[in-house]
Amino acid sequence: MSLLLALLLDALLGEPPARFHPVVLMGRYLAWAWPRVRGLWSGAFYWGLGVFLFTFPALLLDLLLRPLAWGWVALGFLLKPLFSLRMLLEEVRAVEASLGRDLEEARARLSRIVSRPTQDLSPEEVREAALESLAENLSDSLLAPLLYYALFGLAGAALYRYANTADAMWGYPQHGSRGTVAARADDLLNLVPARITGLLLCPPRLWLRLFREAPKTPSPNAGFPMAALALRLGVRLRKRGAYALNEEAPSPTPESTARALFLGGSLGYGAGMVLGLLLGP
Repeated sequence: MSLLLALLLDALLGEPPARFHPVVLMGRYLAWAWPRVRGLWSGAFYWGLGVFLFTFPALLLDLLLRPLAWGWVALGFLLKPLFSLRMLLEEVRAVEASLGRDLEEARARLSRIVSRPTQDLSPEEVREAALESLAENLSDSLLAPLLYYALFGLAGAALYRYANTADAMWGYPQHGSRGTVAARADDLLNLVPARITGLLLCPPRLWLRLFREAPKTPSPNAGFPMAALALRLGVRLRKRGAYALNEEAPSPTPESTARALFLGGSLGYGAGMVLGLLLGP
């Protein structure tokens, strides 16, 4: 019931205020710790310290609340900030709307949800990057935290959300050994969720192609949901100078984005509801 309540809160209310948002707190801790990280071992120490600071309180709250008759209500409210679907759909929809008005506005809007430089992207590349972000974050921002909640409770969702945030801030190749632990931990935690998301997005008749397309990306995981969406929509998704998924297909159109948003919303909330029903009361 707690997971179903959290999904309802996401659909109706979206994100809580930043001052109460645990992911914002995680980001502040990681920003504070980063100047203190000198190499592999200090990176491991500060990454591990963050795990303790955010996961241990979640474990205690779960142990306290779960036996209570109405504890599931509190758990639902605590779980909600650890995943996000409504905001993801809104951001991708806003990029598409901006493309219809002004390319510079669309590039600026896209920069909110991708890490790549957006200043010189063409309209087609802006749309492709937005769809890639939608696909990747269906795993990272929704299915993975819900899966870890289903398996390990609130502590599992908190651990995943922290590890994913740490990778987004520390895990870039240019950071070298300083970000190695953050990057590898995120890779490990996403091995299963990314592949499940890819299989759910991709029609079964295209699963063999999915496993050929997915390894084209540098990430060991992100290629699965992105390639799955490309194959499902029959479009090309690419990052200039890095990869092209379903390369022979045409670039997506505004209609492709509308289909992707419907697919992402229905699949995201649908998969979450199935997990919630499997968990029971």
